[in-house]
Amino acid sequence: MFTGIVTDIGEVLSRERRAEGLARLTIGCTYGRDTITIGASIACSGICLTVVGIGNQQGWTTFEADAAAETLAVTTAGQWREGTRVNLEQSLKLGGELGGHLVTGHVDGVAEIIAREDLPDMARLAVRAPAELSRFIAVKGSVALDGVSLTVNAVERDTFSVLVIPHTLKATTFGTLAKGSSVNLEVDLMARYAARLMDR
Repeated sequence: MFTGIVTDIGEVLSRERRAEGLARLTIGCTYGRDTITIGASIACSGICLTVVGIGNQQGWTTFEADAAAETLAVTTAGQWREGTRVNLEQSLKLGGELGGHLVTGHVDGVAEIIAREDLPDMARLAVRAPAELSRFIAVKGSVALDGVSLTVNAVERDTFSVLVIPHTLKATTFGTLAKGSSVNLEVDLMARYAARLMDR
């Protein structure tokens, strides 16, 4: 589990094709090497990936993770190349601060930034969600975009908007988001289960 509070911005240093559609990603970060263990989970732009290797490269602490064919197909990871910057969050430790909301790292789909308005103290992003996910998004509810916990400000059909504060713009990859950017979307966990119960 994660909280949607990004603690580092990493960089994809290499991507190696593996058998059966797997991609082995090497990601550089500023986490201390002793804080990462083999088998640990790290959210990479909202995608929960398992650490399979640890090292040092180009002045970075590095970790390796495998992205499966399904992950590459349904998230933005399929577009990641050397130099791609990714939001990072290590998994929530029992008793740790829950600063955002409960995030699983299981991306529901890819959303598109359809407008960005830079305001004096923040930015407003208009986001189009995949139509099948729009029913899970509500005003004042939570979403995770590229692993960042955000509060929904307005909803109209399959489009919603969020406000991003200056700290988040600096501490995440959101500073470079623009109209047409694709982002990983995870809907609120409780909304997903509530909808499932209603369907039954």
